[in-house]
Amino acid sequence: MARSGCRIERDGHLLIVTLDRPDVRNALDRAASDELDRVWTAYESDPELRVAILTGAGDRAFSAGYDMREGSADGTVPAATSAEYLAHRHPRGLGGLTLRDPLTKPLIAAVNGFALGGGLELALACDIIVAAEHAELGFPEPRVGRMALEGGMHRLARQVPLKIAMGMLLTGRRIPAGEAYRIGLVNEVVPLAELMSTARRWADEILQCAPLSVQATKEAVMAGLGIPVSAAIGLVPPAMAKALVSEDQAEGVKAFLERRPPRWSGRWSPSRRSTASPCSISPRSRWGRARRRCSATSAPT
Repeated sequence: MARSGCRIERDGHLLIVTLDRPDVRNALDRAASDELDRVWTAYESDPELRVAILTGAGDRAFSAGYDMREGSADGTVPAATSAEYLAHRHPRGLGGLTLRDPLTKPLIAAVNGFALGGGLELALACDIIVAAEHAELGFPEPRVGRMALEGGMHRLARQVPLKIAMGMLLTGRRIPAGEAYRIGLVNEVVPLAELMSTARRWADEILQCAPLSVQATKEAVMAGLGIPVSAAIGLVPPAMAKALVSEDQAEGVKAFLERRPPRWSGRWSPSRRSTASPCSISPRSRWGRARRRCSATSAPT
């Protein structure tokens, strides 16, 4: 289905989102970010969708980030300064994703070419990155008097060793996909012809797992990033509380004993009681400062 700036495809429990502005290397204007924001909101709320892939149209670019010519009278000069961009950007960031509280469901980036500036920020907001061999990744913003303002500088410094991150950020250097794999920035590098099949393989492996367990694991990891491990272990985010009383807990054990593939429902029963204390997580920042508001015996609602 074609939309403003993107195409979406449903395949069972999988959602594929393709940035579709190849004439500007899949750079995103505000209208495209508005549309993508609606796509992610629908993805989160649809119980039949359990994993998503984000990629770009064509073979040149995953995304060049923010369309700096948006609003320019003749399309040849940037329409806004960085300060003006900050004042008017989408409240959930580029593509409705980079400043959004982390999606509870998994998101895989299939990087089919350049992922520069905001394009890399989009990829870093995903859980898994698969890259084509010819892809290049980087934050060239300092070379044009800008900065990675969509969370990219902070995510990069948390996802690779600090000295490597600073080397990329302070020089604006772009790196090839093979180097990105070596430093742990991407999960897998494959020929372009195999990119989408590889991303689908990752999605299929996720779909073999219980959906509530996957969501609970992601939510717990993200909530615990900014606090000590001992405190993170004690967190019981909402998705985990639901997973602990889900029908899939029993189904997983039953399928194992019967030596058959499990049939996941993704449903939970509020009438069941868990020995864990369900809690709500209130992030003080996107990177997981959290506090517990628990009831020792209450069931999740």
